[in-house]
Amino acid sequence: MGDYDRKRSHNGLVDQHHKKKPRFENPKNHNHSQPFSIPALQPLATPGKPLPTPPEIDQKYADRVFTHISTVSTHLDKQSSVSYDDLEFIGDAYIEVIASNLIYQRFSSLPTGRKSQLRESLVKNETLARFTEGYGWDKKIKGGKQIQHESPHAWIKIKGDVFEAFVAAAVLSHPSYTEGLVAIEPWLHALWRPITDALAASNPSPPSSQHKVELAKKISGKGIKIDYIDEKQPVIHKGKGVETYYVGAYLTGWGWDNRFLGSGKGLSRKAAGQEAAAAALANTSLIDEIVEKKNAMTVQVKEE
Repeated sequence: MGDYDRKRSHNGLVDQHHKKKPRFENPKNHNHSQPFSIPALQPLATPGKPLPTPPEIDQKYADRVFTHISTVSTHLDKQSSVSYDDLEFIGDAYIEVIASNLIYQRFSSLPTGRKSQLRESLVKNETLARFTEGYGWDKKIKGGKQIQHESPHAWIKIKGDVFEAFVAAAVLSHPSYTEGLVAIEPWLHALWRPITDALAASNPSPPSSQHKVELAKKISGKGIKIDYIDEKQPVIHKGKGVETYYVGAYLTGWGWDNRFLGSGKGLSRKAAGQEAAAAALANTSLIDEIVEKKNAMTVQVKEE
């Protein structure tokens, strides 16, 4: 539940639509078809490019996915069957499962922490709300009078909920849970592609895990240390679900004390260390100098 709780808040705001239900007017007392202004988000990451065609949903969900709980009377037995409240609850879980599987399959080399950050960027309300706007579904949202006066932050949550409700409806429109997930998976993958492709482009292939080993073989020895040290704080790329680490390689031994060898950066400290070792190996003049000193001192020790 921890992950869900984090996702369900925005800049510290408590999810007021789930934690505490205000008293709303009876929907019969006013007209819900009257349009009202909804705060807009920034455009999608791929302006001008049409969104993938959404899956079809059963007619019984057609109105429900866009109906906010404020249109429903306060009788609890009616709320879940008329509003999108229950659909949003299960749709949230469906989206998280599909996002987790996508990341696990496509970015298997990422550290677990980075995987979690990437998943958050895919499933957070800001991302889902943009999809709702992209399809024009925000214009279909029905709500009571109070919803018209919600803050922009609250509207991000509402639009995200509508998308989650639609996903649930799309899954439940199939004979089985498995068939529904399989049917909507390509659609969600296509929606997320700008985010996942950007990450793949910034880290096209997993770094070699042999650079450190190769460097150690060349310049290490008894009592010799190669240290991999953070050169600065990791840089967090907001909205992308990743961090960049910066690591330097340093040699102590063969007459040097903390001799700088090379720097590297990567999506994990381990990857950055491998890149630092690769940079050191690429500095052939320095490596040759160290190897020459190593060989000379080794011979000297043997003679003694």
